[in-house]
Amino acid sequence: MSSPAIYLNELGVVCALGADRAQVRDGLFADQPGGLRDTDAVIAGRTLALGEVATPLPDLSALPVALRGRNNALLEAALQQIRGGVDAAIARYGAARVAVIVGTSTSGIGESENALRTQRDHGHWPDDFHYAQQEMGTAARYVRTRIGSEGPAWTISTACSSSAKALMSAARLLRAGVVDAVVAGGADSMCRFTVAGFSALESVSATRCNPFSANRNGINIGEGAALFLMTRETGPVELSGWGESSDAHHMSAPDPQARGAIDAMQQALARAGLAAAQIDYVNLHGTATGHNDAMESQAVAAVLGTHVPASSTKPLTGHTLGASGAIEAALCWMVLADNPQQQLPTHWWDGQADAALPALALVAPGTRAALPPQHVLSHSFAFGGSNAVLALARR
Repeated sequence: MSSPAIYLNELGVVCALGADRAQVRDGLFADQPGGLRDTDAVIAGRTLALGEVATPLPDLSALPVALRGRNNALLEAALQQIRGGVDAAIARYGAARVAVIVGTSTSGIGESENALRTQRDHGHWPDDFHYAQQEMGTAARYVRTRIGSEGPAWTISTACSSSAKALMSAARLLRAGVVDAVVAGGADSMCRFTVAGFSALESVSATRCNPFSANRNGINIGEGAALFLMTRETGPVELSGWGESSDAHHMSAPDPQARGAIDAMQQALARAGLAAAQIDYVNLHGTATGHNDAMESQAVAAVLGTHVPASSTKPLTGHTLGASGAIEAALCWMVLADNPQQQLPTHWWDGQADAALPALALVAPGTRAALPPQHVLSHSFAFGGSNAVLALARR
């Protein structure tokens, strides 16, 4: 018996491109790059291009202190966009048949950072701080509490592959028949700790990042959240396949031979029953770091060749860390299901190709597909060699 198909039925998203699906879609297909802004608000005296969410987030002050925080406010902003569908799923299947799986890499560490500053300067902890705000499990606990589900709930934290893996885990639960619906996705919020940490690795670019360029010099940190309602009921986009692997190579550098990334891509194609020639677009991990782009270009060339349209959307959103897999899956969802002009996301860069890398078919501004895109891949290649690739299909 074949496994049941898994669908991404509802989508809520917030990131530097906008506060909801419509705004994010408009920014994704705009004729000029937006999203990032230059600011020294995170690290005083150091101006950086960052993917901050500029719109006001939901007020969580009426909730228990342990559930407050910016990470959860981002989740709430995404959740509100799909709440009608989630409530209907709980009413239809029962609370025990609805699961929650969320990916994050920093959770509420920003709240702890601010609380420690208060403790240092004033000798006491702020009243609006609770240690549980920074626990990784808080993300799933927050969503589960807000929707009233009683099914399985957990948070995945595998760096930049976290929320891609959350979607995979949701699909496994649905295929196993353990639940009938899953709220799955991810969130990560901006804080000084994260920006300073990546800066210490000499991985942060002060200006808009420049993926796959000979002049690439690092990432832009971003923030945001994306949540999907996933079921076995037919929806606009199918999670048709996925692949996972672990490099076991280095804590912060990928395997230069790209063996893990190639394996994850091949798994995703095999699980989806697709040939390489059937892929219409690839959303690249594309961090604009030297090692990642070199590795990823090799993987794409090896598995798909160099003719498949591809782009990194991180110059628009910033690298949203644990949320990036879900946010970039959301962008792919828009390419497949909310794209009447058949546009492909532009690869924004300086156009100066690195001669040492395979020459990928990076999407030029204004590019439109000849036919509506049917199958896309979304890559997430994380610290620690945690590789995750999603295959999405238009239905």
